[in-house]
Formats: sequence, structure tokens, C-alpha cells
Amino acid sequence: MENSKLLELSSVIFPDLSDDDTIESLEAKFPERGLPEGSKVTRIAPSPTGSMHLGNLYGALADERVAHSSGNGVFMLRIEDTDDKREVEGAVEKIIKYLGGFGLTFDEGATADADFGEYGPYRQRQRAKFYHIVARKLLLDGRAYPCFCSEEDLENAHKAQEQAKDNFGYYGKYAIHRDMPIDEAIEKIKNGDKFVLRFKSMGDPSKKTPFKDSIKGNLEVPENDQDFVLLKSDGIPTYHLAHIVDDHFMRTTDVIRGEEWLSTLPWHLELWNACGFRRPRYCHTSQVLKFDEELGTKRKMSKRKDPECSLEFYYTTGYPKESVIEYLMTLLNSNYEQWRSANADKSYREFPFSTNKMSASGALFDLAKFNDISKNVVARMTAEQVYEGVAQWAQEYDKDFYSLVSKDPAYSTAIFAIGRGGKKPRKDIACWSEVKDFISYFFDELFAVNKDEYPAHISVDDRKAILSEYAQIYKTAADNNEWFETVKTLSEKHGFTSDMKAYKADPSAFKGSVADVSTVIRVAVTGRQNSPDLFAICNLLGEDRVKARIQAQA
Repeated sequence: MENSKLLELSSVIFPDLSDDDTIESLEAKFPERGLPEGSKVTRIAPSPTGSMHLGNLYGALADERVAHSSGNGVFMLRIEDTDDKREVEGAVEKIIKYLGGFGLTFDEGATADADFGEYGPYRQRQRAKFYHIVARKLLLDGRAYPCFCSEEDLENAHKAQEQAKDNFGYYGKYAIHRDMPIDEAIEKIKNGDKFVLRFKSMGDPSKKTPFKDSIKGNLEVPENDQDFVLLKSDGIPTYHLAHIVDDHFMRTTDVIRGEEWLSTLPWHLELWNACGFRRPRYCHTSQVLKFDEELGTKRKMSKRKDPECSLEFYYTTGYPKESVIEYLMTLLNSNYEQWRSANADKSYREFPFSTNKMSASGALFDLAKFNDISKNVVARMTAEQVYEGVAQWAQEYDKDFYSLVSKDPAYSTAIFAIGRGGKKPRKDIACWSEVKDFISYFFDELFAVNKDEYPAHISVDDRKAILSEYAQIYKTAADNNEWFETVKTLSEKHGFTSDMKAYKADPSAFKGSVADVSTVIRVAVTGRQNSPDLFAICNLLGEDRVKARIQAQA
């Protein structure tokens, strides 16, 4: 009798399902993948309800590395789009654009145009039937029931719990519809009463369950006693049911997610068992933290307070994707920096990534360190790669600069070749938005001289005399030594010594040194004291432009 009533209840709750819609049919539709032993299947499952942030990329990179470091592993993109009220238009396209833009490649999942892979659909809205099949099975097994509580009912229960100093939630005596007679539930549903489908817990929170997390290690969590919601009143699943159904039938082996989910881990452990599914390994990542100068403490990165929390920041500022990935790798695995110092020219993909090396307590994001790492990354790039990165960024974010830098690609590439390569390459560029200021003197349209840059201890008359004569004698030199000999001769003639030992021994015996004369020429040619090799700069600018600039300052 009980079984027949349950069948009737299931038919009024799930009128969309037929007798052929079973767990067994799903198992046949989505069989085990048959991957080689040790291969891992991971997924990133963002919700299109807001902008992508650094935490999303941090988790996605961990997912990608776990899968692709395991040999023939699979990395999927699944879109958790069940919350249509909060969905932001175009968010799915941005998710796909940003993750792809940082070099993460998916083996299957959602794309901007369609899905690809044999374990889809990869958007939860298109998987409604799967959730209903599993929920119906739980209902028939006596592990789920309809709950007709209104918002007011739940609020009153919360107040009663607060007054009694009981734990909050829907459980025990507060689960007022848990044991409702089936006939009554059927009647209420047929009458159009709104309801949700809740899980029927069987746990005792005073008991502990041992659990091994792939990042946190061995833990003990209390058994679950919460009758949490499986399906909302519109039939849409909560995360708790959806991720278990999806991860089982997509054959996910490792679930990498933020540690904020640890509080509901007991729910998920009991639900996995109730479904009869083999549970994947859980890997709970620590939060990405930031040191708050005002508070003097570490805090969670905030989309509201920290611009660098948004992935949009890295695009608009022009950080190379390689720099972002490189820095996140240092946060993800504690031994990555040591490996990098011994493998400067290797791809991060060759690093032996391990969840065992992930921090269990928190990863500290340091913008200054990130900039240093980015400078190292850019320093290892070829001139062609730098030009391509700058041009692509400027085309979208600084069109005037793009017009200048792309007018003569060979000339611009030669600019970036100065000081590049060798044992000590220049490390002055962290992001493409800095480049315009760094190389402005190579373009007459941007060139300007700040006279305050000239050495203060050199008189205006001496400065003009030096520049006036240098404008007459300058010519393109064969090499740096020939060029510097000319500068040394000019220095001696005007009372500036080229003997640095003599100058250090008695500075008052001279107007200055050859270094001062070089600085005067450098400021006249570049407009600043700090710039790369002046000989290379002059050669690239060409004799006529160098003379014209010097004469203008003489």
C-alpha cells in the first residue's frame, strides 16, 4: 500500500517522467569513461550570475592542471545556469572568453556556439530531466519528501530556534512536513499548493564521519541532520542535488571547489550515499587572501574593494595571460617557484602539479610580487611576442597608441628588441598599459623633454655647449665602443673627466664626469634619465632624428 501511494505521489510530482526514465537508463546513457588508470576527470562549473573573478581562474587552473597532469585526463566546462533570475546577459560568453583567453583549454563542455562532448548537455537548464529522475528515485526510496512551508513558516521556525538557542535549519521537530501522510501530500499538490522537495536526513550530528580531503587532509565532519532542499518550487535543483547528479553522470573523479563548501560537506556525503553513487575525491581549495594595509591583517579578496580581484582588470591593464597563470601557479603549488628557478625556459604545463602541494590555510595575493613575476615573464618573451601583445592590447584599449605602434611593425619590434635576451634582459615591463610611457620617445608624436630631468649640478651654459657641439659631431657609430669614445672626447673637452677613478678621488677637480655628459645627451634624445642602452636607441632613431632633437635642446 505504501509503495503504491509513493508511486502516486511521484507521478503527481514528476508528471514529465515516464517509466523508462530511470537511474539505469542514465547509467547506460553515460557509462564509465574507460580512461587509463590514474587519469582524472575534472570540471569547472561557474554560474553566469556575475563577473568572473580571480578565484574562478584560480580554481579553474587547479582543475585544468589536475586533469591534464594525469595523462589522459579530461577537463570540462559546465555552466550552472539554474538561477535565471540572477543571470547576467552575456555572462556565459564572457566565461568562455576569459577562461580561453588565459590559455585554459577544455576537452569537452559548453562553448559560445554549442556544446561538445558525449556527456552533455553541459548547461544545467538542459539537464532538468536527469535531476528529476534521481529525485524521484530518492522519493521512492523514502529519502525525499515534499515540504509545503511558506516563507513565514520558515521565519517563525528560525525565531523559535534562536529563542531556544538551537541550531538553525530544517530538521527534527522543526521539519514539520517530514512525516506528513502521503495522501495529504498528494491532495495538497493536486490542489496547487506550492512545495519544495526536501532530502530526508538520517544522520546524528553528535557523531563524526572521517573524511579525507585531497588538499585539507584527514578531517572529521559531523553527520548531517538537515532536511535540505533538493528541488525548488519550480522544479529547478539546488546546487546540492545538481552537482552530485552532474558529477556522477559526467564521471567526474575530482571535485575541486572552494573551502566555503566545507560547511555543507556533511549534506553532500549523505546525499552521495543515499543516491548509491560512488563519490569522487573532494579537493577544497583555500581562499585567495590579501593583506589589508589599513587593518594590518589578511582578508579575503573582495570584488568591491580590490580591482585586481576581477579578471577584467588583467585585460584592461594589459597583463599578459602568461604572467597571470605564472603567478597563480606560485599560489597553487608551494614548490613551483623552486621548480621555475631551475626550469626557466619550460612551460608551466611541464611542472609536476599536485593537490598535495596546495595550501590548506590560504593563498596570499601580493600585487607587488605579481608585478615582479610579470616583469620576469615579459623579459623572457621575444621582441615579436612583446609587439604582438602590445598591439593586441592597444587595438582594444588605446586606439591612438595602436595607430602609432602598428604603423611600422618592424620598427616597433626593433624597439622591443633593445635590451632583450642575454643573461640580464631588461625587466621594466609588467603590463602592456605601461609600454606607451616607456617607449614614447621613439615616436615624435609622443616625444617631449622635461628639463627637470637634466642633472641639476650642470649649468645651463655647459649643457647647451655640450649639446651644441655634439649635434655637430654626432654620426651613427659602428659599435658601442666607437660611440662612447666620441662621448668621452667631448667630455674631456668641456671639463668633464672620463677617468672615473680620478673623479671619485677628487670630484671638485672637474665639472663632472662622462656619466653626466651621457645623461645630458640621454635626456635630450629620450626626454628622461632612465632608458635602455642609449647607443641602441640612437641607432634606431637614426642620425637625422637624433641630431634634430639635440639641436632643439642646444
